[in-house]
Amino acid sequence: MRPIIGIVVSLNKEREFYVGGKAYVDAIQSAGGVPLLLAAIDDESMVSEFFAQLDGVLLPGGPDVDPVHFGEEPMYNYTAIDPERDHVEILLAKLALQNNIPILGICRGIQMLNVAAGGDIYQDIAAQREGTLIHGQKAPRWYPTHAVDVQPGTKLFKILGESRLRVNSFHHQAVRNVAPGFRVSALSSDGVIEGIEHSSLRYAVGVQWHPERMWRKYLVFKRLFVALIDEASNT
Repeated sequence: MRPIIGIVVSLNKEREFYVGGKAYVDAIQSAGGVPLLLAAIDDESMVSEFFAQLDGVLLPGGPDVDPVHFGEEPMYNYTAIDPERDHVEILLAKLALQNNIPILGICRGIQMLNVAAGGDIYQDIAAQREGTLIHGQKAPRWYPTHAVDVQPGTKLFKILGESRLRVNSFHHQAVRNVAPGFRVSALSSDGVIEGIEHSSLRYAVGVQWHPERMWRKYLVFKRLFVALIDEASNT
């Protein structure tokens, strides 16, 4: 059977329906997995029941992470948050890490993965770091606008097989202090962390760019999803 990969979707409170990115669904399906969209229901017992059905987890992009989850007050360029989704994704990430279930975090997802594991993030990289690149591109979503250097000897390097890539970029927050057990796997030229991974778990990987928007034109990025599915197949 194909592995089931859980993806949390957000509630549009004004229009009262759930919304999620089709690009993530397509990427998981193309890599051989079954994407399962999970409602952001703030109920720990229900999240545990969700998790029991999964072979892997994908934490997708989305709104800002509430700084309360890393012990800070809102201070900088603070935009919309989704409290229910924050809570559900933190619980799912913790369950995946505790049970060594494969997990991939993308954009907001790398930040949630790091926060769930005990790290923190910049609330706004432009306000908190000098000399940052433009990380919120105006180019088409599939188009790469800056380079990242993938660190030798990392799982990410093994998966992608390249030490330098050009990626797309749609974020103003980023990993600051890496969580215990994790290491940096990729950096942009301004020093912003673009990739993290757990040093001992089989697949706990986060990237700051959006490979789900790029893989159709740049097949190297499909390898992230194939690696997730391969690991999830052994769950």
